Amino acid sequence: MANIGSEIERAIRWRDKIKQYSINAVDRALELLGLTISDSKNIKRLKELTRLKELLIDYFYFDNKFSSSDKLWKNYFYPFIYAARKNK
Repeated sequence: MANIGSEIERAIRWRDKIKQYSINAVDRALELLGLTISDSKNIKRLKELTRLKELLIDYFYFDNKFSSSDKLWKNYFYPFIYAARKNK
């Protein structure tokens, strides 16, 4: 999840600078999320993970009908990134 969060932060940072870099980062995040979803040890987290995928796609590619924001995504992923850095 920390790697997914890092890609999302990268996408947010690049969105207003170089659009293609932002799209590439979102694509990488979605690929990582797809791998996470397909991992059988995450079966109990499937609902949250699939909802996360839906919300990310809506936010970055469609109309943001769920009213997500950059701050929401940073707050969601921060604990995962923090935990990953702390365990190094």
